[in-house]
Amino acid sequence: MIPKIVHLIAAARPNFMKVAPLYHELAGASWCTARVVHTGQHYDANMSDAFFRDLRLPEPAHHLEVGSGSHAEQTGRTMMAYEAVCQREPPAAIVVVGDVNATAACALVGAKLWIPVVHLEAGLRSRDRRMPEEINRLVTDAISDLLWTPSRDADANLAAEGIPAERIDRIGNIMIDSFEMLRPRIEATDARTRLGIAGPYAIVTLHRPSNVDAREPLGELVQALTELSRELTVVFAVHPRTRRRLEEFGLLDGLASVPAIRLTEPLSYIEFMSLVIGCAIAITDSGGVQEETSYLGIPCATLRENTERPITLSEGTNRLLTAPQLAAAAREALAGRWPRGGRIELWDGHAARRAAVSLRTRVFK
Repeated sequence: MIPKIVHLIAAARPNFMKVAPLYHELAGASWCTARVVHTGQHYDANMSDAFFRDLRLPEPAHHLEVGSGSHAEQTGRTMMAYEAVCQREPPAAIVVVGDVNATAACALVGAKLWIPVVHLEAGLRSRDRRMPEEINRLVTDAISDLLWTPSRDADANLAAEGIPAERIDRIGNIMIDSFEMLRPRIEATDARTRLGIAGPYAIVTLHRPSNVDAREPLGELVQALTELSRELTVVFAVHPRTRRRLEEFGLLDGLASVPAIRLTEPLSYIEFMSLVIGCAIAITDSGGVQEETSYLGIPCATLRENTERPITLSEGTNRLLTAPQLAAAAREALAGRWPRGGRIELWDGHAARRAAVSLRTRVFK
């Protein structure tokens, strides 16, 4: 039996982390050959290459080198480049991940070429169509052949949209697989000492356009982080997009001058998670951090009006807050008055195993 080729599409940091456990699970299979396709949406070494190295992913079988650009430019260039790959080497199935532009683009290519498409992390909804990610989720779920969901609420979202039950398979949260796969290295990495942090601290990561692309909200965040630094040390891993905006709006020097705020370059997953596991509170607008902190029982303040992961609010340790609420939230976390949450079903480190079984039995049956 000739192994069937499966393309695993990776474009941005969260994609790499979700692809890795599935790649390693499929690497030992005789019935398929997993090949990583890197669209090149994140091309900075700290934002891409480091994650491949940390997660022990091979060099991509195909690198589309799409780069940055508007949503239309990224989506269009990805479709053109990936269609050419599929025409040269048609895969037996395509696994797209999450909600970036490449997710929808590669799903469209597969659907139009009649190649089975599987969406890993399907069914998440923020109900906010102003977010480009929400459009990508809706489009991808509508045209994918198999939808791998992380939680019960995602199943319910898909059912409410009229998607038949036979297209939905809840496998759990594969981000937890990545964390558990790397837990020994994370726990052995002392990023706190390297950064000279003493006492309680907050870890911060912010990059969404609604928070950083205009001066007013970004200035409000800088003011809030400055106030927060009176309560505890603030470690801010600055995304390239956020750094550009801080410089553009003349906010970077003032932020860097605050003694209790440590600005760092983007961190590898292992370094970042080594800081998360020891922090008093995580402050983010990233979906993945909401999940990881809920799994670990760590307070998380999400600076957004909504989340596509509401289970982290109802069953986890996540809260939706505004910038002026951060200092008070940190005081609550330091005093132990934060919701503890509980273990969420199928967030157990075995999602990749369930995904591999699902792929074989539902797509290659």
